Amino acid sequence: MGSNGIQLRVRGKVQGVGFRPFVWQLAHQLQLAGDVCNDGEGVLVRLAGKGGAFITRLRQGCPPLARIDEIDSQPFNWATLPDEFTIRHSASGAMDTQIVPDAATCPACLAEMRDPRERRYRYPFINCTHCGPRFTIIRAMPYDRPATAMAPFPLCVPCETEYRNPADRRFHAQPVACPDCGPELEWRSGDKRATREQALSAAVAMLKDGGIVAVKGLGGFHLACDALNPEAVAKLRSRKQRPAKPLAVMIPQADNLPASVQTLLHAPAAPIVLTPKTCLPAFPEAIAPGLGCIGVMLPANPLQHLLMMDCPHPLVMTSGNLSGRPPAIGNQQALEELSEIADGFLLHNREILQRMDDSVMDDDGAILRRARGFVPDAITLPAGFSNIPAMLCTGAEMKNTFCLVRGNQAVLSQHFGDLSDEGVDAQWRSALSVMQQIYAFQPERVVCDAHPGYRARQWAETQALPVETVLHHHAHAAACLAENGWPLDGGDVIALTLDGIGMGENGALWGGECLRVNYLECEHLGGLPAVALPGGDLAARQPWRNLLAHCLAFVPGWQQYPETHVVQRQNWPLLATAISRGVNAQLASSCGRLFDAVACALGIETQTYEGEAACMLEALAATCAGVKHPVALSVDNLALFWQQWLGWQADPCERAWAFHDALAKGLADLAARHARRLSLSTICFSGGVLHNRLLRTRLRHYLSDFTLLFPHHLPAGDGAISFGQAVVAAARSCSQRT
Repeated sequence: MGSNGIQLRVRGKVQGVGFRPFVWQLAHQLQLAGDVCNDGEGVLVRLAGKGGAFITRLRQGCPPLARIDEIDSQPFNWATLPDEFTIRHSASGAMDTQIVPDAATCPACLAEMRDPRERRYRYPFINCTHCGPRFTIIRAMPYDRPATAMAPFPLCVPCETEYRNPADRRFHAQPVACPDCGPELEWRSGDKRATREQALSAAVAMLKDGGIVAVKGLGGFHLACDALNPEAVAKLRSRKQRPAKPLAVMIPQADNLPASVQTLLHAPAAPIVLTPKTCLPAFPEAIAPGLGCIGVMLPANPLQHLLMMDCPHPLVMTSGNLSGRPPAIGNQQALEELSEIADGFLLHNREILQRMDDSVMDDDGAILRRARGFVPDAITLPAGFSNIPAMLCTGAEMKNTFCLVRGNQAVLSQHFGDLSDEGVDAQWRSALSVMQQIYAFQPERVVCDAHPGYRARQWAETQALPVETVLHHHAHAAACLAENGWPLDGGDVIALTLDGIGMGENGALWGGECLRVNYLECEHLGGLPAVALPGGDLAARQPWRNLLAHCLAFVPGWQQYPETHVVQRQNWPLLATAISRGVNAQLASSCGRLFDAVACALGIETQTYEGEAACMLEALAATCAGVKHPVALSVDNLALFWQQWLGWQADPCERAWAFHDALAKGLADLAARHARRLSLSTICFSGGVLHNRLLRTRLRHYLSDFTLLFPHHLPAGDGAISFGQAVVAAARSCSQRT
């Protein structure tokens, strides 16, 4: 018997993004009968007849937060032809278990908020199906209003009507609210209190007066001040005890910025984008001391839009936390922890249930920190990965994320930062519990880093589950391969993994390695020579220690060079003795520490935050357009590099550029030599040093004959380690089945 209809299976990001009402509206426009529902695979559409232009229109008009990966069409036979199009609830309830990332305020809500004729005029919590909080307000599953931070706010009749109407853009938008039924603002400053518009006015007045305001956002508190007021910026730095780490700036509009930056800033994720200072108005140097870029963002939620409307010039918008602690997410927590920093508090009575930092990208669109706007989007594993058992991967020590993997998909958590910081561990455990509940995820095993000192590994070993380890740099390389779609059976590549320190084979500390890698194997081929880390962890905070270690290892008569005066001002003989005796001076082939040593030799002595010296060295090099130089850097002969580099008298920016260029050529030569020896044509790159844009550019230049894979949608640094652990463990699981 012939069919009298068609069935469309739509896969992709199609749940929780207004896809069903979009399908409903499209079917009514085309006068088609049938139904649509969510299920465990995505969205299922059944139509009477052939559907005509339905599929074409489906792709063309996709909702802003949706993404169609695949549409499978097959004949369908209706027992009884329908006479209308309806939204059908799936029996499994799978549609109720989907959650999407928070999304920036959409144009429709923004226009509505600015229209005095609308009932949500200037309402700081306006949202719809296409925008607003999602993951940050979830308490438990299923994802409906009683299980979110909106539970204390019963819908008024007009909001309830919108919520129930498939033709309305607020159909099943769980955070829907209005001034009559939703959250409201509150201002606190000493004994002063205000609510609603008066609260906003008080905050704006304080910002204009040079004060510091703690602002409750979607995923945590921000500390705000006038970004063009040097005194306000200095006051914020002093009170927050943040002497040099760059501050993010919220700008009212991006019309004068490069088109590529505008595109990134206007995306639904609304990330912070590292933008060259030359493209921006003149900000006080204290915004990003010694750096060539400033992290800028556009307003991402209605409250931020209102602040920009009423205070239409740039505002510092940095994380609302004490030094060494995660950002505050609760009102009382903020009032207690930020009382010595903020002059006033712009609060509201909707809870933040999941901490979510701002995501950060460079102006090429490469992600440096993956959080708000991207989490908890699932990542489909490359071809060949299937039926993976449920595994929890705990990530690295710093820039930590965790990862859940099952079937052929992985879900990477938001950025947490350093697990040793007070309060981060509790947020990590809470987020893990929620994520497991959302995805009904019961792990069969735990995967962790090979380093026995990592807290994430120590936690893993307390679980009543099998534990397996993955080498740090194998995870780095595997994450890059998987992000770039390298299939499970794709074979070997050469990997350059460049970072600070990670546990390598036989307890060695790696950080500048050339590896032969596939998902199952990681063979060490060579890399930077191992150099002492004088004082252990102190070496990462005091660049002069690394310069001393390199001088002792590679530079005879080093005291004669003026670049070493910074070392000679220290009590270096005591440290030299400790190095010679191997006392608290373990050897490490760290590319990050090499950057520190060179930076110190150029007068960059401070390291108040991780990577500061390397960032300042890159910024210094970026002021040079390129220069011919006599410097070569072979991993087999660092002594020659130091001799040539210290003996070459040139401007500091030229010497900084020459170091980047020589390092890139030396590493490229190493990788190319092994690639040709092994008849491999693909080279992948990972590790935090690869966030250095100039180094990436020079590596591409010297390796143009090869296929090059760089991280882009996931961080090059430790934020992707848990994902790398996931694909390595998944590959092991697949191999055990064959």
